[in-house]
Amino acid sequence: MVRYSEELIEEIRSSNDIVDVISKYITLKRSGRNFFGLCPFHKEKSPSFAVSPDKQIFHCFGCGAGGNVIHFISKIEGLDFKDTLELLANRVNIELPTLDNLEDDKTARLKSKVYEINKIAAEFYHENLYKPASKTAQEYIKKRKLDNRTLKAFLIGYAGNFNELYLLLKQKGYTEEEMLASSLVKRTENGGYMDSFRKRLMFPIQDVRERVIAFGGRVLDDSKPKYINSPENIVYSKGRNLFGLNVAKKHDTRKIIIVEGYMDAISLYQRGITNVVASLGTAMTEAQGRLLRRYSEQVILGYDADGAGQAAILRGMEILQNLGCDIRVLQIEGAKDPDEYVLKYGPERFQKCVDNAISLVEFKVKVLLKELNIENTNDKIKFLNEIAKILAKVTNQMEREIYVDKIAKEYKISKEAIYAEVNKLMYKDNQGSKKLEKRVVTMVPKEEKENSVSDAVLKRENLVIYLLINEYSKCYEKIKNLITLNYIQDDTNKQILKKMYEEFEKGNSNTSQLLDWFQDEKIISHITEIMAGDFEITDVNKAIDDLISIYEKEKLISRRNEILKKLESVSEAGSEEVKELEKELNDIILKLAKIK
Repeated sequence: MVRYSEELIEEIRSSNDIVDVISKYITLKRSGRNFFGLCPFHKEKSPSFAVSPDKQIFHCFGCGAGGNVIHFISKIEGLDFKDTLELLANRVNIELPTLDNLEDDKTARLKSKVYEINKIAAEFYHENLYKPASKTAQEYIKKRKLDNRTLKAFLIGYAGNFNELYLLLKQKGYTEEEMLASSLVKRTENGGYMDSFRKRLMFPIQDVRERVIAFGGRVLDDSKPKYINSPENIVYSKGRNLFGLNVAKKHDTRKIIIVEGYMDAISLYQRGITNVVASLGTAMTEAQGRLLRRYSEQVILGYDADGAGQAAILRGMEILQNLGCDIRVLQIEGAKDPDEYVLKYGPERFQKCVDNAISLVEFKVKVLLKELNIENTNDKIKFLNEIAKILAKVTNQMEREIYVDKIAKEYKISKEAIYAEVNKLMYKDNQGSKKLEKRVVTMVPKEEKENSVSDAVLKRENLVIYLLINEYSKCYEKIKNLITLNYIQDDTNKQILKKMYEEFEKGNSNTSQLLDWFQDEKIISHITEIMAGDFEITDVNKAIDDLISIYEKEKLISRRNEILKKLESVSEAGSEEVKELEKELNDIILKLAKIK
């Protein structure tokens, strides 16, 4: 298993302020000592996602997600531990050491080899583009008016005949297994090997860390399919990446335009519009939405003007809206896509379209007007009902009022009628949420009820963990022998304390690493909930003493009950055993009397 030193992990974690990191993904607002925002891991209308700058943790009181900055990046980016550390290290310019034991982890080693192969292939294809044998590709480039700056920025290249890349990789010492894992080489029917991409203009796909992860290939004649793309493999997941983001992020990305195809993005870049990315032949995903949210303040959807493009806009809008993105829709007339538009009318006119991109509400109204004739009474009623559904999802009250006013004036509908329908839907949604909440609370499985721990006991056990985390030096020596695992009733708390006691006995008292001691998300969530909780402690020493008194009392009561039970079974009254038990019982009674 590949591992970095604990010291290095701690350095990376402490160098990445959790508020700064999470702010790239969601909007956070300070409230007291913490920051709050809408949780990126579940849909919610009211912020329940808390970030503590003091404790460097996050916790969602809605879905329970929690952890430190490493857990957050791993969860939101869908990365394994190693890749998460690399991302965070790069963010703060910490150089990671070469892992000598990389060969012990077969998967990690294979991934590393595939990244190398992809890089070699991208450079090979790019150099190939300028060779005399690539005349067809050069003519296409000339026709599209792409200059060397653009070709270099996107590493555009050309794949030649049968097995040129395979032979190059073989020469460099890569195995067939590694080549096949890259998806750049495939088996032939007779058991040989050949290149997957042949006689195609090549578009390397890079992630935000500039690693080549996949390729798209375009034919230069009328053969089909027009485009082929790398399948998902050990380093490539199309739903988690965006073409051109590695280039766009080097420029002003306060607004990012997302288009459908490689050439759309490249053509716009060539004409000075650098804040553009392309989806990778898939409907918008949450992972892509988070990427956009991370790098931009506003996302402009610039999909094609055909039916499929419009449907993609609607799907993308829903996802981006749920992630809290500011969404706009590009409106172009006289061209089927942004590429054709910018070629026809130039970059200045296209930029005006970008500046005048319409909001989500305006776009949905526009779509409705294509489907309905509001001069017709029935259609007008349908229009009002659909408008109400759209406006009910607008969370900002001021924004909603502006739209209501605008729609009322433009389509001659009274504001009162619009508000009546909107409020009806919002009330219904709120009631539904309350019912669901109630149902979730009451429908606890029987087994869970039987094994449940009382709120008072749970709170007390949580306090033990809280004090050990925050006041280790003051409380551990006092409680380690008294509050043993035998007295911990909640299973999760018992696991946490067991691990804490083990680490403390080893001399590892750095509780900032506590979350790293566990892999179970349930346990991590429980710890962050405790850390984010307010135990209203004004005097730490008194809190520790009170806690110890409670457990001391419980321990004495438990022993008292044991003695009473034992005395009932002893047959010889006045025996030495009975006398000793009675003496111990009297001592316990006296001790209990002294405990408040």
